[in-house]
Amino acid sequence: MVLTIKPIQLPLQILPAASCSTHKPAVASLSQFEILETLGRGSKGIVYKVVHNVTRDVRALKTYNNSATYDEVLREIAILESIDCPYITQFHGTVFSDSGAGWMPILMEYMEAGSLQNLVKINGTLSEKMIAEVARRILMGLDYLHNTKHIVHCDIKPANLLVNHNMEVKIADFGVSKLIDLASDERHVFSGTTAYMAPERFDSCAYGDDLDVFAGDIWSLGLTLMEIYSGHQPYFAPDRKPNKTEFDLMFDVCYNDPPTLPEEASPDFQDFIRCCLEKNPGKRWKALQLLSHPFLIKKLDDQDAPIAQDDSNAEPVASKGRKREASMEIRESSKRVKRQDVQV
Repeated sequence: MVLTIKPIQLPLQILPAASCSTHKPAVASLSQFEILETLGRGSKGIVYKVVHNVTRDVRALKTYNNSATYDEVLREIAILESIDCPYITQFHGTVFSDSGAGWMPILMEYMEAGSLQNLVKINGTLSEKMIAEVARRILMGLDYLHNTKHIVHCDIKPANLLVNHNMEVKIADFGVSKLIDLASDERHVFSGTTAYMAPERFDSCAYGDDLDVFAGDIWSLGLTLMEIYSGHQPYFAPDRKPNKTEFDLMFDVCYNDPPTLPEEASPDFQDFIRCCLEKNPGKRWKALQLLSHPFLIKKLDDQDAPIAQDDSNAEPVASKGRKREASMEIRESSKRVKRQDVQV
């Protein structure tokens, strides 16, 4: 099948993106790839599963349409270039047309098992042990983004957490992410998916000038974990189509108490979610703190595991028994997932 796309025409020639990992291959042109299937469609483009004609490497190719702005595309590429972390989908560079024009689809790691959203939709909700492993991996990724790279993701949700053939969950889609200048007074971020946005993203002025802009990702993570546990988005009633307007959602988030887990959830899990959904961002737990929460410690048997705090973001050395069990459970749950649910 011939790959045809309608990318953005950039106003100047840009050289291929420099690799931030030695595993990223050089990319010459779109003609080197064959499309295998469409993985997802969004308001700003399409994601395809593609294979390189020579190496036979399989990748995800994200394309942009004319609704994506020049600045948005360059910002996402700049962020992806700077990231090298095992808990985040790997960037493999930009792709150019044979004509030499500055068309910039991007190549990403292909995640075979799809998104957490799709996995839960097809196979049902996850156990607390599985959720603890998901939370651990996402928190490791967020700790790297927040403390090492000063990047706020802005759109953590089940559709943007992808699973590979090893059942490793990784953070994906940096289309609305922001690189934060810690020396600047500008700490207000209004972007993301409304149902997963934290109170301060709607009304940042209510929380003062010392707003922790990274805390919004933790709120989104809390809602995400609740969703893959209960099977429905916490701000929408189960077994009903979403019927709230964006204004309704903003009112719920800003003026009502945060959602809570059902009574059958363990006390540790209940407390973990409370720490994520603290309405005051200054009191909300950070990623590094949550990695030491009893919910993760007990579920993953990491009582003696040190938490990495340097730039390496190394995974804690720990007993692997319960982590392996959690990964096996996720593997069984994902066997019937056939396609990746990608948000663009």
